[in-house]
Amino acid sequence: MDNDVNLSVEVAGVPFKNPLIAASGTFGFGEEYHELYDVGCLGGICSKGLTLHPKDGNDGIRVWETASGMMNSVGLQNPGVEAFIETGIAQMRRFGNVLIANMGGHSMEDYVTGATMLSASDIDMLELNISCPNVKSGGMAFGIKAEVAEEVVRAVRKVCTKPLIVKLSPNAENIVEMALACERAGADALSLVNTFQAMAIDIRKRKPVFNNVYAGLSGAAIKPIALRMVHAVCKQVRVPVIGIGGIYTAEDVLEFIMAGAAAVQLGTVNFNNPLAGREVLDDLAQLCRREGITDINEIRGVC
Repeated sequence: MDNDVNLSVEVAGVPFKNPLIAASGTFGFGEEYHELYDVGCLGGICSKGLTLHPKDGNDGIRVWETASGMMNSVGLQNPGVEAFIETGIAQMRRFGNVLIANMGGHSMEDYVTGATMLSASDIDMLELNISCPNVKSGGMAFGIKAEVAEEVVRAVRKVCTKPLIVKLSPNAENIVEMALACERAGADALSLVNTFQAMAIDIRKRKPVFNNVYAGLSGAAIKPIALRMVHAVCKQVRVPVIGIGGIYTAEDVLEFIMAGAAAVQLGTVNFNNPLAGREVLDDLAQLCRREGITDINEIRGVC
């Protein structure tokens, strides 16, 4: 990396060589992308979303292209926490960047047990996905109501010995209240936004595209809304925020950092361009130089 531009950042006491993190669910465990470029150049990688037990994911169509984005209904297909600890961590460790384990759950017990196991493993940070449906409360996601999110984060905080990131859903009743609730419960950092709930209909079959009817919308189409939410949350919380949502270019990265984010995650862009991580990183150093930015931290939260 160019010596005249400092891209290193810190999130919850953890140093990152640069602010670019591969987002969960878009990068697997890094192996496939590492065949295309050295993914160790990234600041960090979020693992595929884990659940306590192995999960096959959803039936039917899982991915659907939309204007300036995509919808997905993968259903958290993953090998489970135990298998990840046994083999996935070693695979990711060889890349040499910050290793973030992303974990979801469908009950309080799942979250607590999974967090306990991951805390005892060789990960750097835990990212808690609270967008999962709570099977004991009629299927409503943990991340919709602030009081429910605060309860699950507080329970996980009691057993989590790693820096704890809580990933917020944009479908929350009030994103700022949700962020403040998670901060009160002990989150060391927040990441936002997850996908927006959306729908597609096959007019020829006269039925919804997805078996579950609704799916998650991501990609460039959501960037302006995600940026607004990140900005609003950064103005109210004291913990660092990781910005997510439609980040495709170095310019997008600077927008999120100027809005207050300490780092960002690249997600859907990895499907559009498997080399995006390396290319955005190269462009970021050049863009900072053109804009007279010698330290990326100096522009954090300027807006």
